[in-house]
Amino acid sequence: MAKALAHVAPERNIVVTSDPGAIRAAARVVLPGQSAMPDCMKSLTEMGLRDVVVDVQRDRPFLGICLGMQMLFAESEEGPTAGLGLIRGRVVRFREEAMTGGGGERLKIPHMGWSRVRQTRPHPLWRDIPQDSRFYFAHSFHPVPGEPGVAAASTDYGIPFTCAVARANIFATQFHPEKSQRAGLQLLANFVAWDGCA
Repeated sequence: MAKALAHVAPERNIVVTSDPGAIRAAARVVLPGQSAMPDCMKSLTEMGLRDVVVDVQRDRPFLGICLGMQMLFAESEEGPTAGLGLIRGRVVRFREEAMTGGGGERLKIPHMGWSRVRQTRPHPLWRDIPQDSRFYFAHSFHPVPGEPGVAAASTDYGIPFTCAVARANIFATQFHPEKSQRAGLQLLANFVAWDGCA
């Protein structure tokens, strides 16, 4: 992620850190995620970063990526685990019985690979990204928002599901823009230029 951001914003100081002071001082924040939801939430709490993330998402451009998006929700079936509760809704696992493609083929879990993303409402982070652009996914769980109007994009993998959410200065994606070539780099460039207003 840091390399992709440095590529689109070579004049910016991109810092990967778990230092609360550095995060609080940042002009914009990216919350990535790796591993499993229980592990990520436990680490966030143990490192003293839970409150920091809650604080910084209030007043500056904030981007959640993959598990970093899922952690924004109230709860996840993975564990099960309580999330940060910044967005109403829950994160659920793909259901085996729904995993059938358009041609009747069985789809594997996790969802790994390229899928078309349908922008469901305008947003500054979609600037210069054509409708139905392909983005790269790697996940077994997906969000089910409980807030009307928070969804910013959807995709299909067996079922249609929300793959991007936006509210005020928060934007978050289930897909990985840093692995999504031109469209992903454009989204990151849009984030760097974004003032946090929808």
